[in-house]
Amino acid sequence: MKRIIVATNNAHKADEISHVLGMDGLEFVTMREAGVASDPVEDADTFEGNARIKARSAHEASGGAAVIADDSGLVVDALDGAPGVYSSRFAGEDGNDAANNALLLERLEGVPEAERTARFVCTLVFIDEDGSERVATGSVEGRVGRVERGSEGFGYDPLFYPDAYEGALTFAEVPQADKNLISHRAMALRAMRDLLG
Repeated sequence: MKRIIVATNNAHKADEISHVLGMDGLEFVTMREAGVASDPVEDADTFEGNARIKARSAHEASGGAAVIADDSGLVVDALDGAPGVYSSRFAGEDGNDAANNALLLERLEGVPEAERTARFVCTLVFIDEDGSERVATGSVEGRVGRVERGSEGFGYDPLFYPDAYEGALTFAEVPQADKNLISHRAMALRAMRDLLG
């Protein structure tokens, strides 16, 4: 059984990755489960760059284990790609969803529907024991709404209307099982599964 460390301590994220990448002979564990401590500064200006920073740090801290890391965020066309790599700390405080959503709505005030296009992007970086890398990216197109709706998701989910639902539902109104079929992370994971297969 090959063990792959997911460069996170978020058990939910590790479970999601394990579920989608679930191939015979692979076991996915969080850094905590693997006894690895890694908290690098994510200062790259791309999702791939930040995912690589996390993957490299965990790979080195583990003594050369196989590692997978992701970085993701919301890219809004009317804001020249913001919040992008700063998605989780758009309003300054890391992980403050309410403040981030409020700032996003403020910045988009007066922007017409047709120009509120956006996409969620996820990039995965896998580093094998020998140091070789594989990179996969996924995205889901949609638009940013004007009021938060739904309680299923987190982050910008209550404001993001994926095109797959033709503007009828936000990501926070879509059941998690359905979201996992079309999300940016799911797309990236399926692409990575093809690379690992």
